Parts: sequence; structure tokens; C-alpha cells
Amino acid sequence: MRLVLIAFVAMVTVSFSHMAVAQSIEEKAAVCAGCHGENGKPVSPEIPVLWGQKEGYLYLQLRDLKRGDRKNEIMSGIAAGLEKTDMQELAKYFSEKPWTNLQQKSADPATASQAQKVAGSAQCEGCHLSGYLGDSTIPRLAGQSEAYMLKTMTEFRSGERANNAWMVTLLKSYTESDIAALAKYIAGL
Repeated sequence: MRLVLIAFVAMVTVSFSHMAVAQSIEEKAAVCAGCHGENGKPVSPEIPVLWGQKEGYLYLQLRDLKRGDRKNEIMSGIAAGLEKTDMQELAKYFSEKPWTNLQQKSADPATASQAQKVAGSAQCEGCHLSGYLGDSTIPRLAGQSEAYMLKTMTEFRSGERANNAWMVTLLKSYTESDIAALAKYIAGL
């Protein structure tokens, strides 16, 4: 399995080295489609939806990946080959696409109640706004993949993802059950 991952990373890295010579944003973004999906639906539920995500947020994530402030075995290598203008253009391109509806089920009433209590105590909507739609550098969470949300919040909670100190501190105060409820609830919005 590890060998397959290494081969995949090498293939994607080679693809992104060709991005430097790509002429249009569409050509650059086509490389992203290999994982994030040609129609905006990622190939795996643990990969985030980019289509319709906030431009400022997308740029900051690419920047953090390039600088090493955020780590991801695949994306860190890809971002390393991007220039600032590439990151800005990709962020703008994906933010202008329509949000991809993953058609996830709403949380059951008990899970929704637990999630709403946690979100209320954490004041999640203070940053992510009403309906978890985000703004500018704050990501849209509503409708993002449940598996991705669970993975990301778990990584913040453990400190594995540390490019937002506030989220690390905040999520450490919640249980695995709380985080699972939040992921289920927000994904179904």
C-alpha cells in the first residue's frame, strides 16, 4: 500500500511540474481534477470539495501547504511547485464554480441536537456564519463531505493539522462523539 501511495505522489508531482508550462487556468485546474473531481465531486470522501469554496480560504490553504504550515503527503508536494500567482488563480477559479451537492443525508434528530449544542458552545457560526457558508478566508463547511469534516476536525483536535491554532485549541475541548456529531450535522446541511 505504501508503495502505491509513493507511486501516486510521484505521478501527481510530475503532473504538477507540467503545470508550470500550462497556459490556461483550465489546464492548471485539470491537474486538480484527478483527486478533487472533474465535476467538483472528489474521487474519495476524505478529499474536500473545492468547487464553490471561498477564494481567500483556498489561497491560504495552498500557501500554508507550500510553506509547510499545513502538511498533507500529497498536497504539500503539489503546492511546493506553485507560484503565488498560480495559487491565486486556482483559488479564484475554483471559488467561481458552483458548489457541488454531495447529496448527503441530514443528521438524525439526536445527532443534530448534540451537534447544535456543541456548535453553540463553540460559537461556530461566529466565524463560519449562519448556515456554515463561510466568507472570504473562512471556509464553507455546509455540505462538505462528512468523512473529510471528521478527518479534518480530528486532525485539528490531535494537533496533526496545526495551521489554525484557534481550531486546535477549540477542538481539543470536544469529545470524539461531539466531533462526529458536528461532522454528520454540517455535512447534511
